[in-house]
Amino acid sequence: MNQPAMPKLTYRQWLNKQGCRFAPALFFIALLVFWELICRLGNVPQYILPSPSAIVEAFFNVEFSRWMTHLWATLRVALMGFGLSILISLPLSIGMIRSELLNRTLYPALIVIQSTPVVAVAPLIIVLMGTDDPSRVLITCLITFFPLVVSTTTGMLETPPELIELSQSLRAPRYRETWQIRIPYAIPHIFSGLRVSITLAIIGAVVAEFVAAEQGLGYFIQFSTSFFKIPQAFAGLIFLSAISLLLFKSVQWLQLWLFPWSLPKKK
Repeated sequence: MNQPAMPKLTYRQWLNKQGCRFAPALFFIALLVFWELICRLGNVPQYILPSPSAIVEAFFNVEFSRWMTHLWATLRVALMGFGLSILISLPLSIGMIRSELLNRTLYPALIVIQSTPVVAVAPLIIVLMGTDDPSRVLITCLITFFPLVVSTTTGMLETPPELIELSQSLRAPRYRETWQIRIPYAIPHIFSGLRVSITLAIIGAVVAEFVAAEQGLGYFIQFSTSFFKIPQAFAGLIFLSAISLLLFKSVQWLQLWLFPWSLPKKK
């Protein structure tokens, strides 16, 4: 039996499709070219705004081993704080769903913690816990765990009530209601929170390095700026942004690999 032929795209449709496909890359290239021209034609000093070519040169002037040392210091703290926030937020969300008293008790406290600027609290944490990894991990965790709690709780609350009623009518244990009904419905929300939190984890690690550290990309940027090595500081900042973007995409790939059904269908 012959299958129906796919409709051919018109030239305008093809052009629009290719434009949507390559628009981000073209915009980024145009932005770099515009940035380079402004710096060269305007004779902008490097200590104010270095050109992209100067930033690339500064990046390669730093030894690869030095980049890897600072990267590992930042990545280690960020991932440890991110993992700790997952271990805290999931049980906390489940407890808040199952207990109205716990929800009313803890939610205002979580709002207060999230509303408190971590930059202001970080020096106190460093004084109380020292300058080692535990204090920096705690600072990172304080920044990252709130989006996970909110997204996980929201996802579990959006479970269809008829499924909950069916589970209760069958006298299913509460843990099965949570793990086999509520958690699967919350997967898209959980991964939305994970994508936000993984980028916040990098921010938390950098904030901790600004306060007290001798290694890390945040320390590297601060050190370069203090000695007016602005192209080098920009190179560290762009490298840090690239790592954050890669971690963000890694969470997307993990969701695609483990829970492809939770992703929105492409039109």
